Amino acid sequence: MPEAATQTHTVPLPDGAIELQWSAVTHRGRRRDVNQDAVLAEYPLFVVADGMGGHIGGEIASASAVDRLRTVVEKGDVTPKTIERALARAVTDIASHPETTDEGTGTTVTGVYLDLTGDEPTWVTLNIGDSRVYLFRDGGLAQVTTDHSVVQELISAGRLTPEEAENHPYGNVITRAVGPSDGVSPDYVRLEVVDGDRFVICSDGLTKELTDYGILHFLLQHDDPTEAAAAMLEAALENGGRDNITIIVLNAHRTGAADDAASSPIGD
Repeated sequence: MPEAATQTHTVPLPDGAIELQWSAVTHRGRRRDVNQDAVLAEYPLFVVADGMGGHIGGEIASASAVDRLRTVVEKGDVTPKTIERALARAVTDIASHPETTDEGTGTTVTGVYLDLTGDEPTWVTLNIGDSRVYLFRDGGLAQVTTDHSVVQELISAGRLTPEEAENHPYGNVITRAVGPSDGVSPDYVRLEVVDGDRFVICSDGLTKELTDYGILHFLLQHDDPTEAAAAMLEAALENGGRDNITIIVLNAHRTGAADDAASSPIGD
């Protein structure tokens, strides 16, 4: 992947504007032979896909999902319906490759897009799998997405603490993915757009090596998305780099509007 550079886009609004800055980086890591992650960072959709499967199955799965979602961006109609239609096509693409016959083949799809269809602009996060979307707001960091994983189900059931989950033997087992044998309906969360919002969208190659506090630390240290993403990547590699690592950092500056924050789940 070419060296990352911060990209910008200004979204005009009736009462102001949203100025976006973002940067994306992906790395094979220190222990993997190939990079099965794929990334899409094109306004208004920012997505990370972490492929899984033997041989090159994971590469095909993540690339298929990202390619189909890129087409949605190019057509200019990013909605839950068009996202799910694109992912359904990706499933067909994946199944058409003889290299992806392994039942374990599939990909996570996790990200955020800017929705301008309502009276007020909103973020919409989407998630299938255990890649994550974090939101930095008011000086704090929160994980917006909920992992689709065995350990998350155990945490939710009160049978495992987050600390115990870090080294659990089923830590890599996810319960939902985009693949030949899985559905394609993400979970969605809608969030108001607030001046100063910053998102980190990442594969679990980052969160295996860097705690939430570590992610927050590098956001506080670096305002520029490229610098923040590069610092996180360097730290993850220094901490072991056991998996492929993909990171998008997205900054938003809103002018001329109220900034009250709220969030709620949304349907299709």
